[in-house]
Amino acid sequence: MDAVLDILLSASFWAAAVRIATPLMFGVLGALICERAGVLNLGIEGIFTAGAMAGWLAVYLGLDLWSGVLVAAAVGASLGLVLALLTVPLGLSQHVTGIGVTLLATSLSYFVYRVALPNVSSPPRIQPFAPVAVPGLSDLPFIGPALFGQTPLTFLALALFAVAAFVLHRTPLGLGLRAVGENPAAVESAGLDVHGLRIGAVVVGSAVMALGGAFLTMAAFNAFFFEMTGGRGWICIALTVFASWRPGKALLGALLFGAFDAFQLRLQHAVGGAVPSQVFLMLPYLLSIAALCTVARRADYPKALMVPYLKGQR
Repeated sequence: MDAVLDILLSASFWAAAVRIATPLMFGVLGALICERAGVLNLGIEGIFTAGAMAGWLAVYLGLDLWSGVLVAAAVGASLGLVLALLTVPLGLSQHVTGIGVTLLATSLSYFVYRVALPNVSSPPRIQPFAPVAVPGLSDLPFIGPALFGQTPLTFLALALFAVAAFVLHRTPLGLGLRAVGENPAAVESAGLDVHGLRIGAVVVGSAVMALGGAFLTMAAFNAFFFEMTGGRGWICIALTVFASWRPGKALLGALLFGAFDAFQLRLQHAVGGAVPSQVFLMLPYLLSIAALCTVARRADYPKALMVPYLKGQR
């Protein structure tokens, strides 16, 4: 018990929790934007991989870090456009198309990596984003080192949550986006373009997702590895349900999973070899499943989620 309290009362633990949660923040926010408009984006795992590879490769080839972030976002938006064109105007299965985009993006990323670096035995390194100290705030006791000593991409993720919450709940665009995920026929009768809103939401959401992959190679690590996303995309889909498609709860869910993961790493170190390491590795996933089961039945999901809409139908 003392070891658990020491972990939970440590500022370094919460700093690690926020750092681990950052790619999930980007992923769950992107998934939330897509699903609020009625489109399930199962291409997220592949978009994570493509964003990670594209951002890292752009920096490795000579661009600066922020240009690499823009490249990752552009690649994610392009993959989102492919998914949106297939599922929105054509009405193809969102499940099948999303998995197809994941397979396409993952395989294409690995192919480009091998073509660009055919003779490398170990992944080349780049200079990643360094943690920045926020003047005045990083010196605060406990919360300063826990929150205000992160990399710029973490602050970008938090800012995007604030922007998304404002747009969704305080602007006509957000009202239209939420309405198109609930009752697209009513949106069309109001003179708005249902397909345009859905395609735009998927493109923007996919660009945000790709930033989660870019964080992995440009802030958390400094290289691109195969399978480095580790299923984070699928976790984000579950976190979106946990959040009931609300930005505030989505942020909380990402931070909660990050805390679970950081906790198991430290608990594993504290316990040593007395318990198999696999037990600790599955701990955050078990806790996430328990949390998801608790709220899933009460989740207020968008009524038109995964329901294709053809113009003029009633």
